[in-house]
Amino acid sequence: MNEEMTSTGGKTYAEEAKRKGEVHYAALESDRGVMSPRGFGFEADGPKLEKLQSLASWFAPYDIRDFDKGGGGSDISPLKSLGALQIGYIPDSQNYFWFHHSANDTFEHINIRELQMGSAAIASLIYLIDLLDI
Repeated sequence: MNEEMTSTGGKTYAEEAKRKGEVHYAALESDRGVMSPRGFGFEADGPKLEKLQSLASWFAPYDIRDFDKGGGGSDISPLKSLGALQIGYIPDSQNYFWFHHSANDTFEHINIRELQMGSAAIASLIYLIDLLDI
């Protein structure tokens, strides 16, 4: 979505969503690599943040423990003006720069198990937000 330069993708997406009258309850950005999941960050305050942080107990058995204030990213930030909750996926970042913008930043270098665990964590979070009407 061109977040590295001008963020035009995210801006255009939000403009089109507004033009079409779409409702976005939440937007999640995963832009920190494809490593084991550690948690999520939320751009929320007060009771809403407390409800989101209470979801940590569902994830603790899987060592997914970071449920922090502050989330999102430049790709989804334009949706905030439409009321969308901003969520950032937090993976283990120890090896991030082994891959980020390097010759190793290709699909065949992704650990498929870590990709699956991250996908499952993200899907579970969205499911719980919907189920519990957060």
